[in-house]
Amino acid sequence: MSKTMSTPLSPPSRAPAAAFSAKLWFVKLGILPFLLAASILYFAGSEPRFLSGDNLFNVARQSTFLIIVAMGQMIVIVTAGLDLSAGSIIGFSGVVAALALNHVLGTSPEAVWLAIAAAVGAGLCAGLLVGAINGFGVSVLGVPPFMMTLGTMTSLVGVALSLTSGLPVTGMPDEFMRALGYGRIFGMTPPILITLVLFVLVFVLLNRTTTGRYFYAVGSNARAAQLSGISTRKHVFMAYVFAGLLAAVAGVLFVARTGSAEAMNGQPYTLQAIAACVIGGVSLFGGMGRVRDVLLGALFITILTNGMNLIRVESYVQQIVLGLVLIVSLVADQLRLKWLA
Repeated sequence: MSKTMSTPLSPPSRAPAAAFSAKLWFVKLGILPFLLAASILYFAGSEPRFLSGDNLFNVARQSTFLIIVAMGQMIVIVTAGLDLSAGSIIGFSGVVAALALNHVLGTSPEAVWLAIAAAVGAGLCAGLLVGAINGFGVSVLGVPPFMMTLGTMTSLVGVALSLTSGLPVTGMPDEFMRALGYGRIFGMTPPILITLVLFVLVFVLLNRTTTGRYFYAVGSNARAAQLSGISTRKHVFMAYVFAGLLAAVAGVLFVARTGSAEAMNGQPYTLQAIAACVIGGVSLFGGMGRVRDVLLGALFITILTNGMNLIRVESYVQQIVLGLVLIVSLVADQLRLKWLA
């Protein structure tokens, strides 16, 4: 009598059907949907305000900055890189934008919209410049991404503090804050609308363009990509430029929301963006990840933080929880890849 070989996903004869079904869904979707559903159910049962319209709107608004930064971080990680300077770029670009805004208003108080345009342009250019520096160091000089962006992160904080003399830059005009912060466009605040537009653009870049396919190819096997005619240096450089630009967008929007710019504004977002990517299934070894899952990962982190704030969990405990979730996600991702093999 022949003996039938079973695949890794074949249900053992005595295994419960529910457990096998859960395993299939886990292999197909990853751990993120389970974490997201569990957190929503737990916080909804623990705090009635969690599912209120005001709180859901607050979660959507709070998640915009993290989603934008996480999308830039994903582009870098897909190429097998890492950007530790994202949070510092947020603070630095915000400071540059605020200083440019105040400078133009100081010379031409009536030219409010010119000042807003100058602020946005200066902030985005600051992010592009830092991204180009990171890209040049990693792709041309061969500096390891961790060390290159760590150095940039430290330097940017010092530069931003020097520009502001260690003080926050305030005095943002109401037009600036309304146009990019709390106004309404098609019923949505500008950060939410801008995040949706950027999500579509990044999705198209990674899934519908040659450049996006080359990003994945470089991250999967840089040597093979180079032998096939892909300019690996060019695409690694571009990845860091995109990341710098997206972090700068978040920096300008952050200033418009809070009405002040400080060197340390974006520091929490660096590790949170990396966590959103990891929880969303982006491989830290490069070549794997979907921007849709990164968006969900950022939403999950925001929901987790928001829910813990509502039920009054201490800040240090929140850090412990976030770290444990990150570890569980890494272990689960490795297990899923093993089952897929």
